[in-house]
Amino acid sequence: QVQLVESGGGLVQAGGSLRLSCAASGNIFSINVMGWYRQAPGKQRELVATITSSGSTKYADSVKGRFTISRDNAKNTVYMQMNSLKPEDTAVYYCNANLDSDFYMDYWGKGTLVTVSS
Repeated sequence: QVQLVESGGGLVQAGGSLRLSCAASGNIFSINVMGWYRQAPGKQRELVATITSSGSTKYADSVKGRFTISRDNAKNTVYMQMNSLKPEDTAVYYCNANLDSDFYMDYWGKGTLVTVSS
């Protein structure tokens, strides 16, 4: 059974930094795209950043220049360094991975809460 486990969320003041991690484990043959999504209270879940197995990245306009996504393919882990955090970044951040465990499908972590105080 595949599991995605996030860590690194917490409370930080505006302008501060946090680093999120997400490790995939279980019966995994390969991982295609990994990414981070977030959902703020009362809002829909939105894409924050994604990264392919070859290292190509994509970011939401709202985080460009502040967040950096990276991954360690050997550890099946994706990271996101979040700098210059703003109160509007407050949300539950979810890890996503499109991976092959008998067949390709999307898996989600349970989420980690990031709270940015003003």
